[in-house]
Amino acid sequence: MKTIIKKVCLLITAFLISSTLFAQDNKAYEKAKTEIQEQFGTFPSLFKVYPKHALAGAWENFKQLNGPTSKIPPKYRELIQLAVAAQIPCSYCIYFHTESAKAFGASQEEIQEAIAHGAATRQWSMILQGNETDLEAFKTEFDGMMKYMSEKAKK
Repeated sequence: MKTIIKKVCLLITAFLISSTLFAQDNKAYEKAKTEIQEQFGTFPSLFKVYPKHALAGAWENFKQLNGPTSKIPPKYRELIQLAVAAQIPCSYCIYFHTESAKAFGASQEEIQEAIAHGAATRQWSMILQGNETDLEAFKTEFDGMMKYMSEKAKK
């Protein structure tokens, strides 16, 4: 009988905990949704399709990365993300970050150059990776190059 009572108590406790967590998740979701709507004037599809139980955390991360404490100015942040988006490639991200970069003052030339930098990084990555260049040897070589260029710049 004591075993049955313990199991029932355990089940009730588990139910109450899960109900409380569900309520907290739902409250956090609604708060995040409201903030998103206030920020963008709508609830964008990229947030609509995100798992509800995780939206509050994703929104908090989004705000922190794009907020006033970010160390990367918005225009450069968007150009970096555009370069990555072009290399993934992701049509949604390319559109989003191109338009955002423009909104933050990026010129067409800066947009084109950001994409070219992304392409160059991918190209050289493929060359090094495909040829199985030794990473430690590469680091040593690169450190020597940086030292040489630094000394040359002082002259």
